[in-house]
Amino acid sequence: MIKRGYPSMAATIYGVRSFFLLAAIVILLSGRSGGATAATRGYIKYKDPKAAVEERVEDLLTRMTLPEKLGQMCQVDRFNFSFYPPATRHEIFTKYLIGSVLSNPYDTGANPSKRVVEANTMQKLSLSTRLGIPLLYAIDAVHGHNTFINATIFPHNVGLGATRDPDLVKKIGAITALEVRATGIAQAFAPCVAVCRDPRWGRCYESYSEDPKVVTMMTESIMKGLQGNAPYVADFKTKLAGCAKHFVGDGGTVGGINENNTVADNATLFGIHMPPFEIAVKKGIASIMASYSSLNGVKMHANRAMITDYLKNTLKFQGFVISDWLGIDRITTPPRANYTYSIEASINAGIDMVMVPFQYIEFLEGLTKLVNGGYIPMSRIDDAVRRVLRVKFSIGLFENPLAEETLVAEFGSEAHREVAREAVRKSMVLLKNGKTNVDKVIPLQRNVKKIVVAGAHANNMGWQCGGFTLTWQGFNGTGENIGRNKAMQLPTGKTRGTTILEAIMKTVDHTTEVVYVEEPNQDTSKLHADAAYTIVVVGEAPYAETQGDSTTLSIAAPGPDTIRHTCGSGMKCIVVLVTGRPLVIEPYLDTIDALVVAWLPGTEGQGITDVLFGDHPFTGTLPRTWMKSVTQLPMNVGDKNYDPLFPFGYGIKT
Repeated sequence: MIKRGYPSMAATIYGVRSFFLLAAIVILLSGRSGGATAATRGYIKYKDPKAAVEERVEDLLTRMTLPEKLGQMCQVDRFNFSFYPPATRHEIFTKYLIGSVLSNPYDTGANPSKRVVEANTMQKLSLSTRLGIPLLYAIDAVHGHNTFINATIFPHNVGLGATRDPDLVKKIGAITALEVRATGIAQAFAPCVAVCRDPRWGRCYESYSEDPKVVTMMTESIMKGLQGNAPYVADFKTKLAGCAKHFVGDGGTVGGINENNTVADNATLFGIHMPPFEIAVKKGIASIMASYSSLNGVKMHANRAMITDYLKNTLKFQGFVISDWLGIDRITTPPRANYTYSIEASINAGIDMVMVPFQYIEFLEGLTKLVNGGYIPMSRIDDAVRRVLRVKFSIGLFENPLAEETLVAEFGSEAHREVAREAVRKSMVLLKNGKTNVDKVIPLQRNVKKIVVAGAHANNMGWQCGGFTLTWQGFNGTGENIGRNKAMQLPTGKTRGTTILEAIMKTVDHTTEVVYVEEPNQDTSKLHADAAYTIVVVGEAPYAETQGDSTTLSIAAPGPDTIRHTCGSGMKCIVVLVTGRPLVIEPYLDTIDALVVAWLPGTEGQGITDVLFGDHPFTGTLPRTWMKSVTQLPMNVGDKNYDPLFPFGYGIKT
């Protein structure tokens, strides 16, 4: 997303166009004058780690055939290798010369060492080819290494936005990088730098805030953790190549509908949606992912004005632009209606690497015909490959192509979980504390005779983690019974962590009776009239992308009845919302004694009880405006008609 690979990794990688032009001239002249002598000695510049990155890129590029170049522009799914017959799967790399592999969000992992072995098996096949160009392996790691069982799962970005703590977010980026590298993977499709302007959008929890200043601050911090302070990657063994997504305007679609059209004037585009990408480019992001959405009617995967003219030529982005999953297919309506056109339009617009992810033979054949027919100029192909190679050289893949198992001990470590727990408690936002100013409920007393914990969200690890956890749409329960995984013979298993109920039971006094009622009814308040208070945990079921689009933003059933049968029946109640966005809560507010937003906290539920029981203060503030009803949406801080239930930045401190 923002990478530069220039004369050297350390020096000024982010320079002016004249500098690169001069460097290119020097490289060409030196190649012409000394090529024969060098060849006689057997010297190969692109294999020389002491040579400047740009020189190595140009040397390798001149040696590549068209099939070798096009292979670098293609990313395929790991399942092609893992599930294809052993006799032919090696051809992905040895015949079709594929340059990149991804693990999709359904690609649940359970054994870091086993994944390292598989990553190295694929890598060795790539290294066995004529030029030995290493493979780039990527994965969605959007709130920790989220597809792996027993990884440290952090709060989703909306919760991190509530912390307003860039140093903490940097730590989270560094831990994510370590755990991903521990499984042999070199790139994360993160950070998501969307500025969500409408919580009806199913990806709003992937956005740090509705405020571009908050998103920009967090983008810079997470990048420092993922990639290090140098452009691209500071330390290949412990850092990752990042990928800022989704360029551009994905958080501003009409109606908050995923992949829809964003209607934006220049003030909106460059004042709200572009700033996070600008800082990402400035700080050296390795790649940028195009958005499924359209901008003023133009599909972003085919938007040359934004990808080439602005991102590459104006911002001077030097890394590579990658499509989203089947992103070029969706240029047409219906998707893939004219695949040849989709290839031509996307590559000419400036897409450098296409996430195919399965029909790579058809893609390569189509791309080859378009190049040979003159529909896509060789200069465009060379630009794309140059950018991919620049990242591979700059992150150290040529010198360190094989993953090591030395980081496996870091995976899901207690030290990492302590940082996740800190993130949870700092993300918690207290919206109400007592029905009157003198009737404070929080901090809760832990030494009481009896308390009730109500609601299915209180004891459901999958629901408290949200989407993009173990699988694309998240999971229900512990992780031991994921139907799709069993059908595909993918791993299942209880993932480590602490549910909210477990955290409460660990926190209260050992003499306190904790009664868990998963689904309260009209008799609950009578049966437990002697309880000192009730902690009610409700919210949303997990979702991702389009499946999360909502026109109502209602609390998921039976959540409303859970509130009515507890808070609404006279029990002193503290409501904890497990949600990726603001939900309609005003109808229940008068019956609630205290209201807390936990967002989607991840695996470390103990962070919730840290603040509920007063071991740490509430410090989080709303990263989003909390509406009274959906009829007010979209509504963001600074709008003319701003009448929220709780304003942006609100949060009671304790």
